[in-house]
Amino acid sequence: MNQNMIEVKGVTKSFRGVVAVENASFVVPRGSVTALLGPNGAGKTTTLRMILGLARPTAGRVAYAGGSAPRIGASLDGGWGSGQVSAAADWDYVAGVLGASRARVEEVREYVGLRSGDMRKPVTKFSTGMRQRHGLGIALLGEPDVLILDEPVNGLDPEGIRWLRGVMRSFADKGGTVLLSSHLLGEVEHVADHLVVVNKTVRFAGSVDELGVGAGRGELEGQYFALVGVGRSAA
Repeated sequence: MNQNMIEVKGVTKSFRGVVAVENASFVVPRGSVTALLGPNGAGKTTTLRMILGLARPTAGRVAYAGGSAPRIGASLDGGWGSGQVSAAADWDYVAGVLGASRARVEEVREYVGLRSGDMRKPVTKFSTGMRQRHGLGIALLGEPDVLILDEPVNGLDPEGIRWLRGVMRSFADKGGTVLLSSHLLGEVEHVADHLVVVNKTVRFAGSVDELGVGAGRGELEGQYFALVGVGRSAA
């Protein structure tokens, strides 16, 4: 069995001559929590969109274990929502597309901590933290093999952040694969076991142990800033 769920091979993406991602290569190991770590504007979201097939690489390719895309649940920019109807109607639409049962919808709603009253509101009325929970819930509806989450802790309070760490770790421990993007060093250190440090291109890809994160937060910060080539005040 291929030990890598996703392989990114020499991927470049340009927009009107401006390079957003350049010759990026890395793997996402099966059963891992892999963090795509880099400063704002480093190309993290663009890379996730290419993995999801929402953007076509200018060069290079994305490959999946077994040759075809696994079941992927994703939350980009706080998750999908029409803004015109209730969040419950949005969930019902996605559940219909995915073939998720009413019982599954209710199970996931309770799991991500959204109340029945919350679901009667449009997503545009949600706080940032509620939008994150909404996006995660929709990502989980189809019982995916892979979770792809873009800056998932944004807007969450400390209790919510701790809860989300547990969700991601539990998902991976049960055989799933998580790929998240973040610019928050502390969150990556707490949850990830595989790191991809990017700033337009890949600066480091490997296990947390290979980067020496276990030696302490100060060492992680020092190595991170050296890899991305920015000063501490810039992140």
